[in-house]
Amino acid sequence: MSKLLSPLSIRNTHFKNRIVISPMCQYSSIDGFANNWHLVHLGSRATGGASLIIAEATAIVPEGRITYGDLGIWKDEHITKLKEITDFIHEQDALAGIQLAHAGRKASFEKPWLGAAQIPSDAENGWKSVSASAVSFKENEEAPIALDKAGIQKVIDAFVDATRRSEQAGFDVVEIHAAHGYLLHQFYSPLMNQRTDEYGGSFENRIRLLLEVVDAVKNVWNEKPLFVRISATDWTENGWQIEDSIALSKILKEKGVDLIDTSTGGNIAGVKIPSSPGYQSGFAERIRKEAGIMTGAVGLITTAEQAEQILEDGKADVILIARASLRDPNFPLHAAKALGDDIKWLVQYERAKI
Repeated sequence: MSKLLSPLSIRNTHFKNRIVISPMCQYSSIDGFANNWHLVHLGSRATGGASLIIAEATAIVPEGRITYGDLGIWKDEHITKLKEITDFIHEQDALAGIQLAHAGRKASFEKPWLGAAQIPSDAENGWKSVSASAVSFKENEEAPIALDKAGIQKVIDAFVDATRRSEQAGFDVVEIHAAHGYLLHQFYSPLMNQRTDEYGGSFENRIRLLLEVVDAVKNVWNEKPLFVRISATDWTENGWQIEDSIALSKILKEKGVDLIDTSTGGNIAGVKIPSSPGYQSGFAERIRKEAGIMTGAVGLITTAEQAEQILEDGKADVILIARASLRDPNFPLHAAKALGDDIKWLVQYERAKI
């Protein structure tokens, strides 16, 4: 069997293959509630054969949403529909994951298909954003409020509460979103963090909030798999670099994190990213080998052969599929055929198996 379709165990959790559906924002919620769109979107990827389906960046507090259409898990009422979704995913012999997120200064924006512009805090569907420092994402945008100690503690507590709700909702994997210029990335990147207290300045201070969040989440998540998504580089001079990511990943491993979901960028507006097929897998490889922790490769991975080669080369332990999954919810089934593997299809679909 191919590496891509071979099983993997993380803690006490069995992954039937190495294909993971990456969190992809749908901007289709009202007041954070999941609905039938999310059931069909996530459920169809489960019927398509992936081992783990991770729900989109899910806000831990209302002001942590990117847009007013983001999924949320900041109140108990959100649990019921999420549980319906995880139950369906489990019925398809797949695992359900959730990405817990706080957008920081990249909050209070319009939906992408409506322009993605910042919505002023005093306008309809807008609110005041918060961050490590009072620095806006773009020059002409409203600046966020720099979090004080009480605000930082509120963020940590919200991650804990969201983790408890995730367990009640039936999720098997929690991923802490610390990438793409969102709040936790805003703290650890030297380009954004201008603080002079114990959360700013040195590398140790800038990563402090992420580590505190990890510790707090681990206390309630017990022995289930915990992933962290980071941006391995800011793609800018004097910004966060791959060497920083390796150092951080070593610490995260010591704290019980199981896998680094390795992405890049998103923290500084207008940065040119040299994207190409599989362009982020080299960062996953370095973290995997130099930090000694499992990694996931993501970004412009579009074919079974490409995904298989990344795994064969030892660059990552799992492959996260995003846009390729939007184009083809049955990507794992087609990947198995391309790689010559015979995997189990759903009985309802077996007559289409060739």
